[in-house]
Amino acid sequence: MRTLCEGSPYGRAARRINERDAVRVPHPVGASIGATRSEDTISDKSASWAHAEAFVPADETLLRATDRADQLGTTAPSPGTGALLAMLAAATRATAVVEIGTGAGVAGLWLLAGMRPEGVLTTIDIEAENQRAAREAFAEAGVKPARVRAITGRPLDVLPRLADGAYDLVVADGDPLELVEHVEQALRLLRPGGVLVVPHALVGDRVPDPARRDEVTTALREVARRVRDDDRVVPVLLPTGDGVLLAARR
Repeated sequence: MRTLCEGSPYGRAARRINERDAVRVPHPVGASIGATRSEDTISDKSASWAHAEAFVPADETLLRATDRADQLGTTAPSPGTGALLAMLAAATRATAVVEIGTGAGVAGLWLLAGMRPEGVLTTIDIEAENQRAAREAFAEAGVKPARVRAITGRPLDVLPRLADGAYDLVVADGDPLELVEHVEQALRLLRPGGVLVVPHALVGDRVPDPARRDEVTTALREVARRVRDDDRVVPVLLPTGDGVLLAARR
């Protein structure tokens, strides 16, 4: 499964972690802090990343939905990110979830798999064609129509109409250039203990690269900075998939 699809606002598919993104192994116990050791090695984490991504495999319905996402040129979460979405939905015992950016329904399938049986997914997308593809995926997976509330429209027009503090989980995966406003709305929607999820938070490894200053990368850096510094949440940034920014509402 691709992490990012060509033609999406996020650009090309995220590459695996390579030597440029590797991490330095810590000094052994007893080594002086700040000392330089020629024995230090650089650990390539790509094998671990790939193993984690494949740990919970996608089924055939998810694979077909991902193929539709590729055809539409929209984003789809990697298997690792999808498994994280399902786990978060299960951990929060989610009955009310908002998804900003329906895509072809890949993320929605993962979310519904973790939600309570009576849970309802509210999914928003400006493109009716995306939601048609998502409905096809949901029907193929046997999801009851009453469990999905699909709203076609611009998220910034739809989100203000949703109730304060009424949602367990909000996944913000819409237009990255509107992400600051999406996240602010998401924090309003979350109940205490609810979780904000921002997939593609590292944008194909561009966010950690100070030389990258395009609009999308700059927007993701600003979102991460705001979430990290917001006293209303407990944040974490994970390298799963193409990077996932999480924040639990206090």
